[in-house]
Amino acid sequence: MFLLPELKKYLTIFDYMILATYYKYILNFKTPSGTSRGVLTTKETWFIHLEEHGKKGVGECGVFRGLSADDKPDYEEKLQWACNNINLGLEALLAELISFPSIQFGLEMAFKSLAGVTPFTVFSSKFTSGEDAIPINGLIWMGSESFMKSQIKDKLAAGFNCIKMKIGAIDFQTEVDLLKSIRNEFSASEIELRVDANGAFKPEEALEKLKILSDFDLHSIEQPIKAGQIEAMSSLCEFTPLPIALDEELIGIFHQTDKKELLNQINPQYIILKPSLIGGFKGSNSWISIAENKNIGWWITSALESNVGLNAIAQYTYTLQSTLPQGLGTGGLFTNNFDSPLEVKNGTLQYDINTNWNYNL
Repeated sequence: MFLLPELKKYLTIFDYMILATYYKYILNFKTPSGTSRGVLTTKETWFIHLEEHGKKGVGECGVFRGLSADDKPDYEEKLQWACNNINLGLEALLAELISFPSIQFGLEMAFKSLAGVTPFTVFSSKFTSGEDAIPINGLIWMGSESFMKSQIKDKLAAGFNCIKMKIGAIDFQTEVDLLKSIRNEFSASEIELRVDANGAFKPEEALEKLKILSDFDLHSIEQPIKAGQIEAMSSLCEFTPLPIALDEELIGIFHQTDKKELLNQINPQYIILKPSLIGGFKGSNSWISIAENKNIGWWITSALESNVGLNAIAQYTYTLQSTLPQGLGTGGLFTNNFDSPLEVKNGTLQYDINTNWNYNL
């Protein structure tokens, strides 16, 4: 068949085009989950689907309303732009969407998914083959004393040797008593304890509270005061009796020079990396590189993504070969999550190769 040169050129270009679409999904919590910022009952997320030559890929844009730097009125408009311009290529899209880290992450994931052996294999490893597991912490949500005690009991029975407890929403003395009850039964060598204040402490009271908490041989405390109080946080990190991990402090810091300046100013003991909130794999790698040059520790945490996003984060995390327990045990929080090979077992996240996904691509 003879084709005009212009038509032949058009068909050749079309043949290599990637088609992109997106849609919104609301995750529903099984139990309302408390933080110092309030109680969560639902979690909004978005998915990008790619298709090229019959192959399909999926990426999750896990925007976190009220926390994400890209919680903006034009969020969906940016998603639409990304899909309309998908054939610019990943690097060009990431550069244009520098202030939309969750969309950056969704795009990174989607392109890796499209190129993978399967849409849900973004980093092949002994983790995805079911040969190895990722140690994780057991997460204790804020609530009544009895509710928190019940969660602690369940996590210990499930084989966790690292527990992370959300603090700052109920009476501080009650939280102290809970930590004391754990330490009365389990030493630091038996159970590693982390606490996450989500910025709940006032700067003027923070150091005194850290001194009280240090009596319980804690591994670390996340974000004791609200982000953005650089001088106060720097002082805390200098004089703290227990290691401090920055979390929310990293959100909205997009450029390498600004990241270096922040860590130079505050000099924390740890940083916590949530790919959906800091620009995906590339953004996480950037923070890790700076932190390691300053002997600052780090670990990876999910940000309440569905199992689709959690799967990508877990696969990425395994490639980093960190020996610290990671914060990746959030897949079982929702009533309408997608069935996946991810399984929490004996205090680890595992990949069951005999379990299929029920996500419809």
